[in-house]
Amino acid sequence: MHVYQITETLRKVTLEEALTGGVPYAAVMSRVEWATAQERFGMGIDLDLELEHPHMTEAEVNIDSLTGSFSIPDRKEPQSHDYEFSFAMDEKGIVFIDDAEHALRYIEPLVTRKRWKYPGLERFLYDFLEGIIGRDLPVLESWERRLSKMEEKTLEESGGDVLGEVTRIRGDLLAMRTHYEQLLDLGQELGENENGFFAEANLRYFDMFCARIMRLQDYVTTLREITVQVRDLYQSQLSVKQNRVMTILTVVTVIFTPLTLVTGWYGMNFKYMPELEWEFSYPIVFLVSLAIVIGSLIFFKWKKWL
Repeated sequence: MHVYQITETLRKVTLEEALTGGVPYAAVMSRVEWATAQERFGMGIDLDLELEHPHMTEAEVNIDSLTGSFSIPDRKEPQSHDYEFSFAMDEKGIVFIDDAEHALRYIEPLVTRKRWKYPGLERFLYDFLEGIIGRDLPVLESWERRLSKMEEKTLEESGGDVLGEVTRIRGDLLAMRTHYEQLLDLGQELGENENGFFAEANLRYFDMFCARIMRLQDYVTTLREITVQVRDLYQSQLSVKQNRVMTILTVVTVIFTPLTLVTGWYGMNFKYMPELEWEFSYPIVFLVSLAIVIGSLIFFKWKKWL
């Protein structure tokens, strides 16, 4: 169990000190610890908390509390790994119910780096939520650079597995967009302050958080549009390659069609074909065939079909 008082800094205290200290607190505890200590917090919880595997980020208003959960994608593999934990809060503080202590990865930096001039539960929540998205912009920028490189490789006709990589990035972006939508709903729920837990002057923190989430959403939308452009460019380049192959096959077919005619003509072996008895028939046919090939190539070059 980890319990902190929200003063100018996050100060680690005992659960008893947090409950009787008269200042907002933040706690991280396991499901077993929560089941044992829940009554001591005196929160009016009338909705069941999803404690085992929270599948989304959300907040729900209770009689005299706010409960919900976090499902945070791993930025390295957004489609496959989540940091999941639940929470319950009222005007006195917030409790994260988290067997794996994932919440501590966002709280511990606040312990070591943050010093608040005007401490409060609202400011703690703002910084906690900012910790969740604080490193997202460089991640999104790295995806943008990857897409730019894929576009360059596609134009250079060395794309490799472009479609596979674009599909993976689109999936990651979809996971991030869903995550941002859920965080936005959470931020708006906090900003509505239905239970009156927060001071009106401090609701601006949640407005600031929602504004930043919307900017990240716009960035993700832009990146998804870029993935469509890269995919279309790849398909276009693939079509160009296929057209080149078809052009070459067509040219070869056109060149060899008259040669096939000559071969078929003189392969009939009729008895009264004077060319068969001429001394220079073979070199003449050879030169005519060569002239057909060269003439066809010159014609195709002139027409810019090659």
